[in-house]
Amino acid sequence: MKTNLKLLAALFIGITLFSCSDDDPILPNPPSANIKSLGGGEEIAQNDTLYLIAEINSSEEATHSWLIDNEAVEAGDTLAFVSGEIGDHEIILKASNAGGEYSTTFSVSVFGKYRDGVWVLNEGNMTSENGTLIFISSKGVATDSVYQKVNGSELGNSAQDLFIADGKMYIMAQNGDRDGGDGMLVVANAETLEKEVAYSNAELEGLSWPTHVAVVGNSAYIRDNAGVYLLNLGSKELTFVDGTSGAMKNRMAVVNGKVFVPAGKKVFVLQDGQLNGEIELPGTLSGIVRSADDKLLVSCNGTPSFVLKIDPADYSTIQQNEVADVRISAGWGASPAIGAKGDTVYFSSSTKIYRHILETGETKEMTDVKDHIENAGIVYNNLGVHPVTGEVYFNTIKGYGLDFLINDITVFNFSGETPVLVNDFKDYTNFPAGIFFTDNFR
Repeated sequence: MKTNLKLLAALFIGITLFSCSDDDPILPNPPSANIKSLGGGEEIAQNDTLYLIAEINSSEEATHSWLIDNEAVEAGDTLAFVSGEIGDHEIILKASNAGGEYSTTFSVSVFGKYRDGVWVLNEGNMTSENGTLIFISSKGVATDSVYQKVNGSELGNSAQDLFIADGKMYIMAQNGDRDGGDGMLVVANAETLEKEVAYSNAELEGLSWPTHVAVVGNSAYIRDNAGVYLLNLGSKELTFVDGTSGAMKNRMAVVNGKVFVPAGKKVFVLQDGQLNGEIELPGTLSGIVRSADDKLLVSCNGTPSFVLKIDPADYSTIQQNEVADVRISAGWGASPAIGAKGDTVYFSSSTKIYRHILETGETKEMTDVKDHIENAGIVYNNLGVHPVTGEVYFNTIKGYGLDFLINDITVFNFSGETPVLVNDFKDYTNFPAGIFFTDNFR
């Protein structure tokens, strides 16, 4: 009898397959997991909350757990992450079932709660009250006296100017520690506002009524009644910059390591602690600010007034526009008469806000703050323009005497056909010295 080899082979394969499927163990099937950020963000401010959602995919019943920086925390499907510690934090989600365990990670960056926003610096009362600092967050929430709340101590008396560089905030006070404040020049962490160092009146005794500060590296340029001094922030050595007599009581601008100082009908250019040049102007300077493209925007008061764009590299005039119908004056204020988003410049005359477009030369009245605010009696210092949103910030008080306690920080949006009053922060200021935007120092 012949053996059917094909039949035997088929039987052997069938028996083998049947045996394998019957005897082999079922392969483990662990879960998979993912962490989803509600809103998609991966960074938050100190003590804010970021909600992280556990997404578990499992063919059978599964459990999960959370760890923050390798420390186990109690949470369900949603982890509400909050931290007061600046820096990067690692979130771990572990999921397990009978088939095994799976873990995934998510990094969260925590930044200082004061990193992004708008600052209004208050002089205080030179006879009885020290300066204070108002913070308006990117969410439009205003907080007064933030420096005092963080440090438990006060700024110097008659605060005048603020500058941010390399993660530090520098606050200049004309009368310094005369009334028990922290000093004439206070240096704080720009994200947390925690004080790092304060320079006392005694340490800066060579200064006479200092008003403005600009910082490049380890050098602080301080303007006072005599001119501009150079302060070595490490050694505390203070030296006068020759040739700077006549520096105006107004804010300086810094571009590419050069400091540009208002000086009447010209601008002093300081570099490496020395007077490096002068820029002649067609009128008396009323404001100088760094533009978004690292040039200089300058306003000159007079009839006519002027708006200029200047190249800080060779001091040449890129554009010069006349403004014939309204004067661009800083008045008695110690802040620039102008603010800008790109090449769109804003300034005010009394309570009226004007817009000047550099490219076209058009000047237009945008609104009168008195039409929106009942007690807009006196403009205190000059407006500010958010360099990203283009919103215009404006400080007014009802009057002097006790009427300074009735005041408004108004915020306007002029992007549409009609002006929009975005915010009105009432009764926060105490003789405001100026408006500052974190984004202008980046």
